[in-house]
Amino acid sequence: MAFYKKKKQKVNGLWYPMAVTVGKPVNTDEVADRLAQISTVSRADTYAVLKDLAGVLADYMAQGRTVKMDGLGTFYYTANTIKNGVADEKDVSAAQIAGVRVRFIPEARRSGSGRNMVRSLISDNIFWVELPADAKTTDPGQGGGGDSESPGEI
Repeated sequence: MAFYKKKKQKVNGLWYPMAVTVGKPVNTDEVADRLAQISTVSRADTYAVLKDLAGVLADYMAQGRTVKMDGLGTFYYTANTIKNGVADEKDVSAAQIAGVRVRFIPEARRSGSGRNMVRSLISDNIFWVELPADAKTTDPGQGGGGDSESPGEI
């Protein structure tokens, strides 16, 4: 089940459901254990592959490539630039890049009717439960991801 809290937007004063997470984030050990349970691969082998995955993705993206993982989605870099642009194309340089972000697009597939796109990481059977305002949720800064995409969306 997934959880939400009611949140009032400062911009328009309207209330919206906001997706929240609870508990501590699932860690690599837990993911490795679960993958080992549903496959023929040992926990140790699964853990080793998962631990090396981030470095492999970073290496490919540093080569200017996107990485598409079947059933998961696509990872790629974007550049954050300094605030002020330049007037002439010839003045554009890598020195304007202030930082790099990793972006992720979940894999999508068409639904049975072919009309709607379904993201691979969004379960077909999400059951939303409202949490009380005082319920403890995971701090998004700690890897929990407790904020919504935009007002009115979860």
